[in-house]
Amino acid sequence: MRTRVLAGAKVAGVGAHRPALRVDNIAIAERTESSDAWIRDRSGIVTRGVAAEDESVVDMATIAGGKALAAAGVDATDLGLVLLATCSMPGPLPGGSPEVAYRLGASNAGASDVGAGCAGFAYALGLAADAVRTGTAEHVLVIGSEKLLPMVDHDDRGTAFLFGDGAGAAVVSRSVNEAIGPVVWAHDGDQHEKLTIHGSPPRLAMEGRSIFRWATTSLPDLCRRACVDAGIELADLKAFVPHQANLRITESVVKALGLPETCVVARDVVDSGNTSAASIPLALARLLELGEVKSGDPVLLFGFGAGLTAAGQVIYIP
Repeated sequence: MRTRVLAGAKVAGVGAHRPALRVDNIAIAERTESSDAWIRDRSGIVTRGVAAEDESVVDMATIAGGKALAAAGVDATDLGLVLLATCSMPGPLPGGSPEVAYRLGASNAGASDVGAGCAGFAYALGLAADAVRTGTAEHVLVIGSEKLLPMVDHDDRGTAFLFGDGAGAAVVSRSVNEAIGPVVWAHDGDQHEKLTIHGSPPRLAMEGRSIFRWATTSLPDLCRRACVDAGIELADLKAFVPHQANLRITESVVKALGLPETCVVARDVVDSGNTSAASIPLALARLLELGEVKSGDPVLLFGFGAGLTAAGQVIYIP
C-alpha cells in the first residue's frame, strides 16, 4: 500500500488562451436593438473573445494547459491528474479532459471533467490541492475552458452581450510550504433553475436579477471566510480575482468587503466577457502579464454561478 504523506500545495504556473477573433458591442447591439452604452452600463463589457468555428473547448484547453506547464517548468508526463472545468462541451459524453491529457502527453495522469458552472475552476483547484496534499499526485493540471457563444441566444437582449470564449489553466504542485488556502464552497440548490443550458440545439437561459441578488448578498461573507481559513486579513490581500460575470457584481462585492486601495481587483470582464469556468484563470493570467501581482502575493480567487454554486480560496502567486 502506498503511504500517504500530507504536504503543502502551491500554484506553480498559469497559462491562458484568448481567441484571436474579437467582437465588440456594436454588432450585438444592432441585433438586439440596444446600444454600446446600454451594454456597458449593465455589464461593463466592451468586447469579448470568440472562438473560431473549428476551435473547440479541447483545443483551447490544450493550449492554455501547455502554457501553464511551461510556466511551471513541469513535464506533462509528471502530471498525476488533469481536471477540466467546463459547461460547454458539445454533449454530456465524452468529457474533454482525457483528450486534453492525451494531446499534452500526460500519459501517467488521470483525467476528469468538473461541472460546477462558473465556479468550476475554484472547485477543481480545491480538489487539485487536496490531491497534491495527500500524495495522490505530485502535480495536477487544472483548466477552465469554455466555448459558450454557440449556446447563446443571440436574439435575447438580456444575455446576448454577456458571454465570451477562452481558456485558462494552472499547475498545482507539491510544496514544502502551504500556498493554497482551504477551499470555501457553498450552494443554493433551491435556485438551480436560474441558469441553465438545455434544448436542442442547447441554449443558455439565465435569470440575471436573481443571480445578481444571490451573488451580491452571499459572496462577501464567503470571501471573508476564505481569508479567515487561510489565516490572513482582507487588508492583507494584494489582489481579488472574482468570477468575471458582470462588472456591477464585482464592484458591489468589492464595496461590501471594503477592500483597501492597495488590493488590485481583476476586471477582465471588460475585455473578455463572461467566460464561465475560464474567467478566473484568464483574469489571473492577465494580472501576471501586466505585472500587477508579484511572487508571494496573497490573492483571493472566488467563483460563483450555475447551480447555484460558489467556491474560492486564497493562493500565493508563484
